[in-house]
Amino acid sequence: MEKINISELSLEELSEYIQSIGEKKFHAKQIFKWIHRVHVESFDEMTDISKSLREKLQENTYILKLEILEVQKSVKDGTHKFLIKLPDNNAIESVFMVYNYGNTLCVSTQVGCKMGCKFCASTKNGWTRNLQASEIEGQIIAVEKYMNQKISNVVYMGIGEPLDNYDNVVKSVKLINCPEGLGIGARHISLSTSGLVPNIYKLADEMLQATLSISLHATTDEKRKEIMPVANRYSIKELLDACRYYISKTGRRISFEFALISDVNDDEKTAKELAKLLRGMLAHVNLIPVNELKDGVFKKSKEQNIERFMNILNTSGVITTVRRELGSDIDAACGQLRQKHIEGNK
Repeated sequence: MEKINISELSLEELSEYIQSIGEKKFHAKQIFKWIHRVHVESFDEMTDISKSLREKLQENTYILKLEILEVQKSVKDGTHKFLIKLPDNNAIESVFMVYNYGNTLCVSTQVGCKMGCKFCASTKNGWTRNLQASEIEGQIIAVEKYMNQKISNVVYMGIGEPLDNYDNVVKSVKLINCPEGLGIGARHISLSTSGLVPNIYKLADEMLQATLSISLHATTDEKRKEIMPVANRYSIKELLDACRYYISKTGRRISFEFALISDVNDDEKTAKELAKLLRGMLAHVNLIPVNELKDGVFKKSKEQNIERFMNILNTSGVITTVRRELGSDIDAACGQLRQKHIEGNK
């Protein structure tokens, strides 16, 4: 009989499982805390559980453990980039960043990505599979143990499209948020999407209270199609309608990510168009100087263009900031370290 990944079970599912093997329901909360809060790697470490129950668990289940293959550390700002091995030997990335409001981890949700965004290295080798909820949470556990520091904020902005792995991502948010586990508040969790409109509506109805980040990057459908193939499926109007629904259901402000690309979308006209699109919406714009990829065609905007773009939006009443560049001296851009790993194995 194949062993069950006990790390994948929610507290409710674990309670049902514990009762199904003839044990008392209250043990589920004990076991859940050991796995998700204390981060034990073996059942023998669960000191308040009877030996007979530990043996049952050992025989029928296993605790997921992810292995860190490589770590890059920025000497500039302390950002750490992790290459993490999954049980099937695939590799993903996580990025640990220090802000004045706490430690943030950027997690991956898929092995590879289907979206094909032109500025992202994650798509270069295509899509392999979705991550399980426990593999998403497992990145936090692995990095917390390595860094010996608590992570207070989680952003789903690593490899993969979170809303393309909808069920596992939502389950992972609930695992991470569970008070008996990591206990990270939903408002400290941010989900990023390239704009899968039907799943934005679904997510709004979940009422998770997480922050939604939308990768917009253009103000016309024609321009967006050049940068992001997902624009061939959903227009900007459809996307913004879904965003308004999310705001109305959750009361949460949406963050619009806008990667500024030299001579593509960093001009004054585009800034004014963006201000018009978002006027009156509970929104924030996060300007991102695009990462220049090896063999990539896009170049980073000049500083004066970035500042001008930000000023136009702010004076138009759209709250706008420029994302602080972290890990610029390492492969901190999404997918770059994994790409090196794949090329090295070839």
